[in-house]
Amino acid sequence: MNATAALAGLGTALPSRRVTNEELSRTLDTDDQWIQSRTGIRQRFWSEGAATSDLAVEAGRNALNSAGMDTVGMVIVATTTPDHPCPATAPDVASRLGLGTVPAFDIAAVCSGFVYGLACAAAHIAAGLSASVLVIGAETYSTILDPGDRTTSVIFGDGAGGAVLRAAAPGEPGCFLGFDLGSDGSLKDLITIPDGGSRQRTSGSGPAGSYFTMQGKLVFRHAVDRMTESAGALLEKAGWSAGTVDWFVGHQANARILRAVADGLGVKSDRVIIDMDRVGNTSAASIPLALARAATEGNLVPGDRVLLSAFGGGVTWGSSALLWPDIPAL
Repeated sequence: MNATAALAGLGTALPSRRVTNEELSRTLDTDDQWIQSRTGIRQRFWSEGAATSDLAVEAGRNALNSAGMDTVGMVIVATTTPDHPCPATAPDVASRLGLGTVPAFDIAAVCSGFVYGLACAAAHIAAGLSASVLVIGAETYSTILDPGDRTTSVIFGDGAGGAVLRAAAPGEPGCFLGFDLGSDGSLKDLITIPDGGSRQRTSGSGPAGSYFTMQGKLVFRHAVDRMTESAGALLEKAGWSAGTVDWFVGHQANARILRAVADGLGVKSDRVIIDMDRVGNTSAASIPLALARAATEGNLVPGDRVLLSAFGGGVTWGSSALLWPDIPAL
């Protein structure tokens, strides 16, 4: 019988600087009420001198400690904000964690990156290529935001979340029950950083902009549609009805998006995990951060049916489901 992948450990990391809505209102044309009513965000954390790899190493170490492990067979880092365009961030993270020469690579699926990383890890485990994988979503969005743009600066935060997956027999606690992934490159301009790649460097037109940009209204609509479709397909694959879902943990982009997806699926609103009020939109780190908060606060208990779903630039989307294991979140 082929092995399946099970969640064995969960760890997180946040920068020390807390940035409230009130602080942003001093330099932007906005206020706490405007931000909360449109996004559900009260605060976020921004790095001061810490790179993405620094947060990733801390989250990865905590995930390994949560799993009671000191080594894994592979490291995957999902990030939109790598330390460098080249080389990838994951090998550095693996080295600093003392994991030696294990294979390590980055995934660039923006806010869907953590779910994509989980799917890659599960596939490697099922194929027998590795018995354990560390998947980390890590971001320092504060480094790519236009400080004068209230549409993005109020939304995004920095942070990291890591998960250790191990080989397990089907049906064991923590086993992932399947994945649903997708993309639509025709919508690539909805979420973008124009500068820094070969398109800008070969166009001869000069820098087009080094800041993150997003077409918010269109992103909202496509996020709701794609996450609802993907999560619905995953429920069917897992053999679950919406009414049997204990917790829906979606990418923490906007509280209204999460509630709209839950409503479209038929998941009760009180079964939706909300974490962006505390940390903002942390892109690839948002789902593991939300899972860790829910576990730490005692909402997630062993045996709970947990549905995950995300939408990000590319555009990309993905969903998964698992039965929650008995693990500490560190």
